[in-house]
Amino acid sequence: MNEDETHVSIGRPPTNAKQARAKLLWIGIWLAFMSAPVKDLADGNHTPWATALGVLGLLVFVGSYLVLVFRHTSKALDPFRVRAALAFLGALAVLLSLTFGTPWLVLFVYVSVSVGATLPMRTARWLIPAVTAVLVAIGLSGDHPREIITALVFPALLGGFAMSGVRQMIRTTIQLREARATVAQLAANEERLRLARDLHDLLGHSLSLITLKSELAGRMLPGNPEQAAEQVADIERVSRQALVDVRSAVTGYRRPTLPGELAGARTALAAAGITAGIPAEAPEDLPEKAEEVLAWALREAVTNVVRHSGAGRCTVTLVPRQTLGGRVLELTVADDGRGAPGTTRGNGLTGMAERLATVDGTLITRATDARSGKGFTTVLSVPLESGLGSRE
Repeated sequence: MNEDETHVSIGRPPTNAKQARAKLLWIGIWLAFMSAPVKDLADGNHTPWATALGVLGLLVFVGSYLVLVFRHTSKALDPFRVRAALAFLGALAVLLSLTFGTPWLVLFVYVSVSVGATLPMRTARWLIPAVTAVLVAIGLSGDHPREIITALVFPALLGGFAMSGVRQMIRTTIQLREARATVAQLAANEERLRLARDLHDLLGHSLSLITLKSELAGRMLPGNPEQAAEQVADIERVSRQALVDVRSAVTGYRRPTLPGELAGARTALAAAGITAGIPAEAPEDLPEKAEEVLAWALREAVTNVVRHSGAGRCTVTLVPRQTLGGRVLELTVADDGRGAPGTTRGNGLTGMAERLATVDGTLITRATDARSGKGFTTVLSVPLESGLGSRE
């Protein structure tokens, strides 16, 4: 299941036309409350010139509102431009309400929502009540029905402060995403530094020894070719051992780990919009080969969930168990998606089973909900060394 191209992540601007239209739809759906001024114009309560000016004023107000909220939630605008746009919306709401009457008081609700969506809480917490107070003042200054004014006060206050909460949530989401990217970058840098330190420790002594023996062999070569040959043989042995050490270090560097794959699974599921239940830590002191096999299997299982399951939730559990054959660590990946299309295993599951066979592990697949056949559960188990599974 790939992320739909029309899905817009919180705090991220649209990346294509479909996402832009989807976001505009979610913002514009609240324009349904504009039915009151539209009905007022359609009923012919005003002169043709006044009606034309009213249509123009309403279009300008709606356009300004959509541009302000859409642009600001996609990318933060300059504070001066935001305040200027809000002042323009407020002035237009006052002018249209004083000119056309009661049905147009609803414009102040949109001004309040715009304030909540674009201004920091420290400013919005007093400006939203101020906008509502202007609504009440204009309503009481004429012969407007009191029940309509009262009915608009609560949407103005509630809508404004609700949008302030949404704005804060968006800002927090952006900060968390930036922090996660920073942590990932720092982790990558730390891993590169670790590899550099390991290579320096492994090769520093060997290369120094090779250099010294090469110089010594060079001095011995004219008069003592046999001793020079011995030095060359030593150089060959040292270089071969250095090559073995480097290959071992690089293999360890590239080997997947269970904690790393758990973190990767959490990120992949979140990016796909799937609610994840994943343990924060993995058991310590796992056999190296068993951990590598489980890590590869977890990556493959989560990839299947993200690409093919259509699931809304995925749960990963790691539980040590006692079986007739001894202690095992059982990894379960369960989703609530559409389930397996058939009984034949695909290449991914076949590869899992083959990897597990190298450590005497087992693979079991079944429907998450046996009665409905919905969902897909993968259960993998690997044997533990004695005493390893005691820390539950």
